[in-house]
Amino acid sequence: MSVNGTDPTGVASDDGVETIADELLDQALAERRALVQLCLYALDRASSGVVERIEEGLSTIGVVAVRADGERFDPSVHEAAGTVPTDDASLQGLVAETEVPGFCDRGRVLRAPIVTVYTAR
Repeated sequence: MSVNGTDPTGVASDDGVETIADELLDQALAERRALVQLCLYALDRASSGVVERIEEGLSTIGVVAVRADGERFDPSVHEAAGTVPTDDASLQGLVAETEVPGFCDRGRVLRAPIVTVYTAR
């Protein structure tokens, strides 16, 4: 008979170890999410040298900046902040500039990039 996750000899059961490991993993993942969100908050308020360093650090753990300059605008992955008029038909619908970079965590979108889009004059 088990008492508080131990067998009768007082040794932790496998179920107790797995439960503790699951709890520690959940805690670590929650703390990672909180730290990543804090870094994104700091990025939005930092100077360029600090931005580069934070982005480098985040990339080492799989969180990468997304800049969409020159890509075809896609409202499912980009957030439009404005437009830039153009007479060049080949530019219409392309991202002119990324105003605020987006971020992905191992392929999962954390924040879409905020962009301006070329439109016909």
